[in-house]
Amino acid sequence: MIERYGEPSARVEFLDADNWLSTPMAVDDRWFVKVITQQNSLVHALLTAGRNLGAFSSGTEGFFEHFGTPLQMAEHELEATRTMRELGVNAPEPVEAFDYEGHGVLVLEYIPDFTVLDDLPPAVVREHAPTVFDFLHRMHDADLAHGDFRGENVLVADGDLYFIDATKVRGEAIEDARSYDLACALGALTPLIGARGAVDAAAIHYTPAELLAAREFLDFVNIRPDHDFEAAGLKGAIERLASQ
Repeated sequence: MIERYGEPSARVEFLDADNWLSTPMAVDDRWFVKVITQQNSLVHALLTAGRNLGAFSSGTEGFFEHFGTPLQMAEHELEATRTMRELGVNAPEPVEAFDYEGHGVLVLEYIPDFTVLDDLPPAVVREHAPTVFDFLHRMHDADLAHGDFRGENVLVADGDLYFIDATKVRGEAIEDARSYDLACALGALTPLIGARGAVDAAAIHYTPAELLAAREFLDFVNIRPDHDFEAAGLKGAIERLASQ
């Protein structure tokens, strides 16, 4: 990066984050960089297979898609980030993706002083909840799915909400992927603001029929280690709204 950007030197800070799929770092407090290795690509393949098995358990064909190389992982996230911004969804500004000795390197704008959604007080989460579903709905209207929605992938900085870490889903399965996204968002928000609060916020942008379709994925979402919510109560809240 020093050579590519003509800098005399750089200060690198490795970030404390989930490192299963990349090694994240901040460079000069200006760029957010992910380095993706062949091992990260292998882990992604294993996670993709497991998620697709979970999708089968929900009665639908698997819709997650693996990338062929670390560079392709970086290029997809760059393109997904660019598309989100074009849709009016806040995301870090994309810079570039490139290969370095078989590693995929993704460079985005660095957003300092952020808080992930999971760490915000319930009252603040409640204020941002409609925006979460607004951003998801914009993506879904454009046949784009996030694929890995969780509280850690939603940042709040200076009062603004940002989406990060979109993954790849098969285009022909976009309808199921949208329902899965919605189920993930409901599952992420329920422990923070309650099932009723999450469903009411979602209902601003999604129809009862779309919420009922998402309900079918809640058990699958709840077995993920990064989601933990009371599925029965959330299903009940969706059903009550749909029956009104």
